Amino acid sequence: MVLIETGFGNMKILLYEDTPLHRENFIKLAKSGFYDGLLFHRVINGFMIQGGDPTSKDAKPDVMLGNGNPGYTIPAEFNPKYYHKKGALAAARLGDNENPRKESSGSQFYIVQGRVCDENYMNLVSTRMNKTFTDEQKKVYGTIGGTPFLDNDYTVFGEVIEGLDVIDKIASVKCNAANRPVEDVKMTIKIIEE
Repeated sequence: MVLIETGFGNMKILLYEDTPLHRENFIKLAKSGFYDGLLFHRVINGFMIQGGDPTSKDAKPDVMLGNGNPGYTIPAEFNPKYYHKKGALAAARLGDNENPRKESSGSQFYIVQGRVCDENYMNLVSTRMNKTFTDEQKKVYGTIGGTPFLDNDYTVFGEVIEGLDVIDKIASVKCNAANRPVEDVKMTIKIIEE
């Protein structure tokens, strides 16, 4: 269990046991203070909030962010029972052309905000992207929402269990053309239970 503290409130996150590489890496970085003072540097309302770029610490206002990492990647740990519902914690990564094995960034992550998805949209994603969804997933995407088109392409390794409203608050901040918040949204991450 980890706590992400921000000026917009706190998010309590459960890390999944059966994505052990991502879980242990996130705990290691949090314990070392790696994330403290970093920014949610990419924020897209209706989609997600992203952070974990080490170059975002004390970054000047117009600096382009998003390419920083700790110097390693993590092998993908796709698990069909974990999907991109609102509040999902997932690992960012380089695109398929540069990263055909879909390895995760060593530090960058995003938290899903997403949108409520109706049956037509789910059918469209299913057909166009060759994805299948369980009845439970369809129900969750149709009620709390998410980003189903990302399923099985990015590793989901945890979920927000308290503070879903904080995602909405951060997602609604004013951003520049590169989706970086105009006013810095800093984070501190603590382990509250192992």
